[in-house]
Amino acid sequence: MLEKMRDFFETRLNGYDAHMMTNIASADAFYPFTAVQLPSVAHCRILDLGCGTGLELEAYYRRNPSAKITGIDLSSGMLAELRKKFPGKDITLIPGSYFDVPFGEACFDAAVSVESLHHFTKEQKIPLYAKLCKALKNGGYFILTDYFSLSDDEERMHRQQLIELKQQQGITDDAFYHYDTPLTVAHECEALLEAGFSSVEMLNSWGATHTLKALR
Repeated sequence: MLEKMRDFFETRLNGYDAHMMTNIASADAFYPFTAVQLPSVAHCRILDLGCGTGLELEAYYRRNPSAKITGIDLSSGMLAELRKKFPGKDITLIPGSYFDVPFGEACFDAAVSVESLHHFTKEQKIPLYAKLCKALKNGGYFILTDYFSLSDDEERMHRQQLIELKQQQGITDDAFYHYDTPLTVAHECEALLEAGFSSVEMLNSWGATHTLKALR
C-alpha cells in the first residue's frame, strides 16, 4: 500500500541515518561531496529542502560552523532529530511542504536538496524552482543531489506505475505519497531553466545519483 509521505518518514525514523548511509549506493560519497559545494563564507544563509535529519549538514558544519540553516521537511520527527544533532547552531526548522512554505526573496546565499525531489513531476517542480530562484541572492545557487531515471522510458514507467497504484487503491486526493518517480537529468535541467535559473551544470555522478548546480 502507498503511504503518505509524512507517515512514511515518521514511521522509519529509528535507524533512518544508518539505513541511508549503508543501503543507498555511494551515500558515503555524495553527502560529503554535496557539503563541499555549499558556501564557506561565515554566517552565510542556506535553505535546505527536505532536510530530513541533516545528513549533508554533518559535513557542512565541519567546513562552515557559523552557517545559518533554514530546513524544511514534512516530518517533525526528522526535524527533531536534526535539532538534537546540532546543538547551539543557528538553525530554523519548518515542518511542512516546501511546495507550500514561503521562502522570501533574495535572502539565501545558496539552497540544497539531497534525495528528496525525486517524487515529483516536472510540472510540479517548475513553480517550486521559480519560488526557489527568487529566494536566492544575486550570485546564489542551488545544489541538487538526487537520483534520476536513466532514460525517458524509465521515467514514464515510474510515473505510470504510481498512477496505476493510486487507481487500484482508490487514492484521489492531492496529498503526497511515497513512491519514487525520478525525472531524467535532462528533464530536471529543463525544469530548472524554465523556472528562471540562468544555467545548470552537472558536478558529479554515482550511477543514477547526480549532483547538479543551478545558478540564479
